[in-house]
Amino acid sequence: MSERWQRVLWKRQPYPDNYVPDSFLSDLRRNTNFQPYSYAPVVLASCNITQHISTIFIFIAVFAHLHDGSLDPRLLVGVAVCCHVLGYTVREIVESRNSVARGENRAKAIKSSLLVFLALIALSPVLRTLTAATSSDSIWALSACLFILNALLADYGSSRQRIRNQERLTSVLSMNAAISASVVLASRLSTNVAVFALTLFSVQSFALFPILRVRLQQAAPPIVRITLTVVLSTASLYLTIPLSHTAAYLLALLLILITWIAPGVLVWAQRYKNEIRGPWDVAVPQVR
Repeated sequence: MSERWQRVLWKRQPYPDNYVPDSFLSDLRRNTNFQPYSYAPVVLASCNITQHISTIFIFIAVFAHLHDGSLDPRLLVGVAVCCHVLGYTVREIVESRNSVARGENRAKAIKSSLLVFLALIALSPVLRTLTAATSSDSIWALSACLFILNALLADYGSSRQRIRNQERLTSVLSMNAAISASVVLASRLSTNVAVFALTLFSVQSFALFPILRVRLQQAAPPIVRITLTVVLSTASLYLTIPLSHTAAYLLALLLILITWIAPGVLVWAQRYKNEIRGPWDVAVPQVR
């Protein structure tokens, strides 16, 4: 067989169909598209997950304190309003837009905030009796499943890596799961003011805060994200300790695992990555 073998299907060649040339492994390539991670950027990226988990536990702790009467719902409303004003101010600072667009967006934001505020006040008596015929055990199980779904579907990625249609779907599903869990939990409270306070706090925690988190990820320096992560983690532990020391210890372990241990495991596991490419891969057509 003096004719040189060619890797083509359209040409008849004097070689058997299962012929393998001696140079078959000469074009072997390993990890051609591999980009190694370093520990610090991975830890910084994991702050988004830590912030979200801390937010969920803060909300659950706030509900528990409202349920047992140790937290005044009027105080929660005041804190929620202050957090809303602070968050909107931070968003105005980090965004770089022209003055006309800022004025229009500011007016729309104020109008939307007032509408949501009034709508929650009007719906509070209805939400308080929403699950009156349902047992508390079913409510706890349903809310736990919805919060787990919220954590699994939440968007933790960078805004530069987004595929808008897919991300919009998962983000909406995540937010809906958290708001649904908040509504069923609020229906276990005894007063309309408490229901309104918890629902308002849930809208800020699961609908507005993720938007602010994305803005900070886009424009704010890393120290701002680190500080926010420390504040939320500390607040979640502080609110959980009076309820259950065991739950607080498990939460602390979970936050340490997500923020510090998991990034180290990911960086360590990179040494075992072995992606092989060669002439057996499907040919990529080149259109000229």
